[in-house]
Amino acid sequence: MNLKDKYINFFVSKGHKQIPSAPVVPENDPSVLFNTAGMQPLIPYLMGEPHPYGKRLCDYQKCIRLTDLDSIGDKTHHTFFEMLGNWSLGDYFKKESIAYSFEFLTKVLQIPIEYLAITVYKGDEKIPRDEVSAQVWKELGIKEERIAYLDKEHNFWIPGSSGPCGGDTEIFYWRSSKSVPEVFDPEDEDWVEIWNNVFMEYYQEEDGSVHELTQKNVDTGMGLERVVAVLEHKEDNYLTSIWDEARTLLETISGKPYEGNEESMRIILDHIRTSVIIASDPAHIKPSNTDQGYILRRLIRRAIRHARKLGIDLNSNFEEQLARCFIKLYQEYYHEVKDNQEIVLNILKNEKEKFSKTLEKGLKIFEKISEQKEEIDGEMAFHLYDTFGFPIELTIEVAKEKGLNVDIKGFDEKFKEHQEKSRTASVGKFKGGLSGNSEIETKYHTATHLLNAALKKVLGSNVHQLGSNITEERLRFDFPCDHKLTEEEKKKVEDLVNEWIEKAIPVTHEVMEKEKAIASGAECMFIDKYPDMVTVYKIGDISMELCGGPHVNNTKEIGHFKIKKEEASSAGVRRIKAIIE
Repeated sequence: MNLKDKYINFFVSKGHKQIPSAPVVPENDPSVLFNTAGMQPLIPYLMGEPHPYGKRLCDYQKCIRLTDLDSIGDKTHHTFFEMLGNWSLGDYFKKESIAYSFEFLTKVLQIPIEYLAITVYKGDEKIPRDEVSAQVWKELGIKEERIAYLDKEHNFWIPGSSGPCGGDTEIFYWRSSKSVPEVFDPEDEDWVEIWNNVFMEYYQEEDGSVHELTQKNVDTGMGLERVVAVLEHKEDNYLTSIWDEARTLLETISGKPYEGNEESMRIILDHIRTSVIIASDPAHIKPSNTDQGYILRRLIRRAIRHARKLGIDLNSNFEEQLARCFIKLYQEYYHEVKDNQEIVLNILKNEKEKFSKTLEKGLKIFEKISEQKEEIDGEMAFHLYDTFGFPIELTIEVAKEKGLNVDIKGFDEKFKEHQEKSRTASVGKFKGGLSGNSEIETKYHTATHLLNAALKKVLGSNVHQLGSNITEERLRFDFPCDHKLTEEEKKKVEDLVNEWIEKAIPVTHEVMEKEKAIASGAECMFIDKYPDMVTVYKIGDISMELCGGPHVNNTKEIGHFKIKKEEASSAGVRRIKAIIE
């Protein structure tokens, strides 16, 4: 039985309800470009919103994490990965959570207890040492010398500077052929973290003060790829059964063995797999120079660069062959991968062809430089990397052919500067997270429902939400439309929204079966992400949508709505940016 199925079956037997995997592009969450963890789609419910399925939930979630993008090529990192998760929303807490994790690992997966070690939070001046978790582990048979107490940097979770927070306990597995040491050393890289149980029992205010939460939640996460590697006794994740078919195919296409070509093959496998997941997502992401589209473009182009490095003919359909392999692997669990396969294949092919031309432009720059200089300075080397997708290795390789030196040190400095900016941006985006549902964002959230309804009135009933993004400063709303809105149309939409706001219409919600909600006319984005029981939000007789919240209680709370900009987002899709005054 597949590990995903074993996991879900186990937690369903413990009274949990399975919820569908959310799309990788978060809906109404500006904190990140992609869902980076299983908990992200559950943010409103971790904040106290009642979940239609109750207080015990489990799922497998598609995740994309960009913080390790430059590490792809090693044995353990992946851009796309699957996270197995289970949650308690104010129900059970530390004792039960730890016991479930222990039982699944040792009884269902039959991992010997002597191969496990644990970390718990050692506490600080505000929050005490987590002796409760440590004691539970000891009672389950984990020896004291296998339990380490670590600081905030390692065993504490908080979304940014404020919000629900708490210590966590992490489970480690000894992944080595060497004898298992009696004493657990968290610095020893042969101990690999496989599961993380986060206990949200406190709330930290912006001023740093901390108080206990009324609703204490448990959020757990287990990386599927890493656990499969553990179960199959592989030190290289890319040698597990998950990758067998695609890896063998890549060896055939390139005419080269995996051994000796690991880095390029891992990058190609990882990036094509991730591109398949992003391009098949209901958010209709296409390669571009901004946000999710930029990441998709970067992944495809990096895969192509390494295919070239392996000597693969770029005029062949190598990318299609690999993509079909991943579509086959994931279609049973994520049907959108199969439903949108032609879109995926076209995106990969078109981007490959565009990049081949860009590659030629980049090579022409070398011709000009070689005529004028004897060296490619750090700034030019980084420009070739950032604009044309030339890795420094390719720049050095081509420069050598042209008799040019490369300022590698200068490139490294520019690259580190770029990494720091990216890291700062990622932290800034993630800061929204759980603490992102502020009062103003709640107003914006409800305003998107009114905007959707107003656009239907003005432009026709075929209008619907294709995507939205909310921050504390504005809302952004994408919708299908074949023309630029006239000033008259924009004014009608704006006036309608403000008219409904002024009417002080109550915002109500009701939990019902998904089929019944759809039959009653409720609208929603990404219907498949919703479980069989859903929450339907109504704004009088103006709007009825499936949604996870949060919302105001009355439209009057929103304030004055103003459209600031209306523009094209992509072919046949328009975008409105609006503010609340």
